Amino acid sequence: MPGTTFKREKKTDKPVIALCYDFDKTLSPDDMQAQGYIQTVQPEGSDVIGDFWRESNNRAAANNMDKNLAYMYTMKKKARGQIVFTKEKLADYGSKVALFRGVKDWFKRIRDYGAEKGIIIEHYIISSGLKEMIEGTSIAKEFKELYATSFYFDEDGVAVWPAQVVNYTNKTQFLFRISKGVLDVNDDAVNDSFAPDEIRVPFRNMVYLGDSDTDIPCMKLVNSQGGYSVGVFNPDEKDELKAKNKVYKMMRDNRISYFAPADYSEGSELDELVKLIIDKTVYNEKLYEKKYNNQKEAIEQAKPKEEQEKLDLINSLESSGSFKNTHAIVEKLSKYTSWKYEELEDLLEIALENTQVWHILNDPDIKKFYQYLIEQLGSNIDELIRDKVENIQQKFES
Repeated sequence: MPGTTFKREKKTDKPVIALCYDFDKTLSPDDMQAQGYIQTVQPEGSDVIGDFWRESNNRAAANNMDKNLAYMYTMKKKARGQIVFTKEKLADYGSKVALFRGVKDWFKRIRDYGAEKGIIIEHYIISSGLKEMIEGTSIAKEFKELYATSFYFDEDGVAVWPAQVVNYTNKTQFLFRISKGVLDVNDDAVNDSFAPDEIRVPFRNMVYLGDSDTDIPCMKLVNSQGGYSVGVFNPDEKDELKAKNKVYKMMRDNRISYFAPADYSEGSELDELVKLIIDKTVYNEKLYEKKYNNQKEAIEQAKPKEEQEKLDLINSLESSGSFKNTHAIVEKLSKYTSWKYEELEDLLEIALENTQVWHILNDPDIKKFYQYLIEQLGSNIDELIRDKVENIQQKFES
């Protein structure tokens, strides 16, 4: 948006780890809509929750519609004549959403553990669930940013239109926003290029926690970039094998690196896993800091810009595969008046070895350039260079 100034997060002196969570069945045992809202608006029946989702999914299939847009429309449609579909009402339903064991204390506990190790821990939601309902939960304040499906509300606070749709295909954009510190969803700077040592949260310092197929693109991206993808499953499911089937498949398909029960209590398997990741990051980031400092020092000690450009042109001439390109490169090289002995030697070698250069050696601009180079050599040259000069001069006379 022209003229808009967005707040952007900058890289800090301390490493940052971003823990990114799906919500439904990752932090909460069930879909948030199925924990009070659907039961209120859906006609009574033997399977009110199943009936709601079948109607929503059938609407999506029949109208070539995004499933998230379909459930948003179905929620709003079902509310007619029963409840006023407001932001406040959705937040109220969100306040009733159940959470897995340990979730309420998890965020501060992990932040504190990171702080002890010199690591900044940030928590993010990336969910297809409703932002307005998540904002009503007791843990909403724990997240640096909530990326979730949301409504546009009119001046009376009534939902009238979708504002944001987060589905499994576009979830990954939010990982890039987090990585670059470009958190506002309307900030196009997410497409800007950042040097590796300028990235605020490298993907290697991301942990993505999810439970199902809709999380796979994010899991795959984080995994492939050296981060940590963790599949979670309901620890209270009576059939443990059934509960683990999804994470087993994601593990076999290389979508996740780890899996654990969605028990966020202190001392749980998940708690210990995330703390191990934090411990590893402490030493890993020290190595990366040393690497970037070494690279910076090497760059600072690099050849002056003009010398580097000259070297690049000589390398380009050596690999030139067309007459047009050869003429263009020689034109640029002809502007230089100062040459080192080894550079002159390399250029003579190129004239003899690159057939493109050799065949057009008598073209006026190429000939003039090489005659100038030979003059720069003078008479004090070794026998090998003298042979090269003689071969080129014979070409000039042919």
